[in-house]
Amino acid sequence: MTEEFHRIRRLPPYVFAEVNKAKAAARAAGEDIIDLGMGNPDSKPPEHVTQKLVETLNNPRVHGYSVSRGIPGLRRAQAAYYERRFGVKVDPETEVIVTLGSKEGLANLASAITSPGDTILVPNPSYPIHQFGFMIAGASVRSIPATPDEDMLRALYRAVKHSVPKPTALIVNFPSNPTAFLADIDFYKELVTFARREGVWILSDLAYSEIYFGDTPPPSILSVPGAKDVAVEFTSMSKTYSMAGWRMGFAVGNPRLIQALTRIKSYLDYGAFTPIQVASVAALNGPQDYVNDMRNLYRDRRDVLLRGLHAAGWDVPTPEGSMFAWAPIPEKFTEMGSVEFSKLLMKEAGVAVAPGLGFGEYGEGFVRIGLVENTQRLRQATRSIKGFMSRHGISRPADMSSADTGSKVVSS
Repeated sequence: MTEEFHRIRRLPPYVFAEVNKAKAAARAAGEDIIDLGMGNPDSKPPEHVTQKLVETLNNPRVHGYSVSRGIPGLRRAQAAYYERRFGVKVDPETEVIVTLGSKEGLANLASAITSPGDTILVPNPSYPIHQFGFMIAGASVRSIPATPDEDMLRALYRAVKHSVPKPTALIVNFPSNPTAFLADIDFYKELVTFARREGVWILSDLAYSEIYFGDTPPPSILSVPGAKDVAVEFTSMSKTYSMAGWRMGFAVGNPRLIQALTRIKSYLDYGAFTPIQVASVAALNGPQDYVNDMRNLYRDRRDVLLRGLHAAGWDVPTPEGSMFAWAPIPEKFTEMGSVEFSKLLMKEAGVAVAPGLGFGEYGEGFVRIGLVENTQRLRQATRSIKGFMSRHGISRPADMSSADTGSKVVSS
């Protein structure tokens, strides 16, 4: 009875727990910690969405069980979003399902399609559920490069050639959490060609589809002809409409995968609370000014953060998408690793970040910094970081202090 349960044994200690424990202790002691560690939106959802939620709550018929795969109006609204945004037509009856956020959808689909011992291809570093959702389901995970380029493609072909058993699924996530990498439609075409030829499912996490800072919006893999033969894509209301706590997301694409997820979910839940689904319809079908406003907000925060970090002597690549900066640990601190560096930064600068190790072994040497505080607080954070860096002998020459020295994130 002292042995750990089998599935728990496959999960390593939660890397973020150490930093979270230190953060809680500092706050309990009255310290002002600027928390840039968790991707938790700090804005309120659109006004018309919250009004629709309140309005719907007053209907006595909406407080019972809902529909596991989502109310029809919400599935139609998501289908309309795909046609409007990506030019992709999907059937709301067979190719769309509502999930309790993209995280739940990914984990439950992993459970639905995975047999013990299956090989799954997952970028490293990546969002933890991409790897551990399949590990919980009994699969073995093979890491591939996280960059949307030839390195990833070569790794895919090596994996097919040398993995036993042959891989059954591939996870991709662009704009990426945590790296902020973006992929273009040509790269997705390569992935679809690979997957169709080798008989591999693609699970695309597109949760940050609307947070981008260049002129070209991130594409959907489903825009590639034939993609629905092999791919399903997850999106979320969390970041687009600042509805993270509402737990509202979608899976769209291959009917067989959608049906598998539908069947699993029918045993596990009764769907999201109906008023939340109704309000989500209002978000998708209503005016979209809010989405553009949020994009501009995150761009402004990104620029403030990066200017401040560069002035402090910390050269961080400028993200072109997502709500994160993926920051290489300054050379002076690399030997201590991302967890200890994160704890030191919080102790001496009062700024919490996420250690890169929490996103996979190849995340070591980096920290993830969230754009989740207002510009005033971000300026306060970078001033504190500048003092921290200066005390450790790191500074930027005066003639470079105002320059934007960050390089652009690689885009395929």
